Amino acid sequence: MNINFNQEMNTSGRYRYFDLITGLFVAVLLISNIASSKIVQIWKFTFDGGTILFPLSYIFGDILTEVYGYRKSRRVIWIGFFCALLMSLTLGLIGLIRPASGWEFQEAYMRILGQTPRIVTASLIAYFAGEFSNSYVLAKMKIVTKGKWLFTRTIGSTIVGEGIDTIIFVIIAFLGVYTNSLVLLIIISNYIFKVSLEIIFTPLTYKIVGFLKRTEKVDWFDYKTNFNPFSFFD
Repeated sequence: MNINFNQEMNTSGRYRYFDLITGLFVAVLLISNIASSKIVQIWKFTFDGGTILFPLSYIFGDILTEVYGYRKSRRVIWIGFFCALLMSLTLGLIGLIRPASGWEFQEAYMRILGQTPRIVTASLIAYFAGEFSNSYVLAKMKIVTKGKWLFTRTIGSTIVGEGIDTIIFVIIAFLGVYTNSLVLLIIISNYIFKVSLEIIFTPLTYKIVGFLKRTEKVDWFDYKTNFNPFSFFD
């Protein structure tokens, strides 16, 4: 049986909080891309600065897929993709334009934001593969578990999605820039940190998902969904 509260309960098709979650999702993505220019160390973990915030995008992705379904999550993922691409092109173009007379920060701009195109390229590819893997796994697990045991879906999908995302991003962004040993250390540290954050935030995810399902009157099961990530207008 295709349980579809979106059609049975929310006949207007309008959601109060969907746009807010979309905005936060995109903001996290863009801020993380810029913050990734710096490598930081906290205790024994070494990772790019964007890692501090970026895992929240996977939490938002979990919430979107769990509540609204894969199709709407796919649309948000694409919106984030195009926004990040626009940011990268803009920062790159500004870096190429001749600085005004008296403005002496061109070198500083290029040293920090000049890396952004490569980092965003890595982020876009990794984000595309990771986010869609995360959403797909969660949607499929929801059907298998019949909507029970939410923690298995949020953590399980993150283990897959963040693993794919982390490996692709770090290799494209930092291989050849840093030593191979540091690149490997960043991959391991990033992955452990991201999955751990998902686990820590699980109680909060439960509360948000429960609130949205009650308020929006929707609990989507993707029984007949087209999972092709390129079906943007589906």
